[in-house]
Amino acid sequence: MHTLEQYDEAINSCREVFIKKVQDYGTSWRVLRMISIVDQIYIKALRIRTIQEKKHQKIADDIPGEFIGMANYAVIALIQIDMGTYAAEDLPVEEAARLYDAKTREARELMQNKNHDYGEAWRDMSQQSFVDLILMKLLRIKQILTNDGKTIISEGIDANFTDIINYSIFGLILIGEGKH
Repeated sequence: MHTLEQYDEAINSCREVFIKKVQDYGTSWRVLRMISIVDQIYIKALRIRTIQEKKHQKIADDIPGEFIGMANYAVIALIQIDMGTYAAEDLPVEEAARLYDAKTREARELMQNKNHDYGEAWRDMSQQSFVDLILMKLLRIKQILTNDGKTIISEGIDANFTDIINYSIFGLILIGEGKH
């Protein structure tokens, strides 16, 4: 299967979970501050890393589900960045889906551009590396938040969340290929 088809399939799996959760819970995530979203992704990445190291798990939630969760929380972060204030407002499902689609389109476009320049190097990477890179991106975001969102030379928070989406999708693609 071609990379774009695999990417779209993985994003559609994430989107399906996102939409079902919006239908179940509304957009309760609108109250989350940026650090809380970072911590939600951190918990999921650390759980995958712990399972990788211990080589077993006691809770039924699987690793693909955690990658889906990380991608979805990263999309939520990007939406929150654009919407600004953290409010208890409930967005209609259609609006949440529209915002989700816009952010995942941006992530897909970045993936295509990076694949052009890097030659799909991610296909030779391990699941462990994706998790470590996600953890590194989260630590960078925390530092940027500590610096009141300012950077001197580095990418901003939004670029780091977009990378987290793509690393999560790459993990899902390779799991789907039976490589992890």
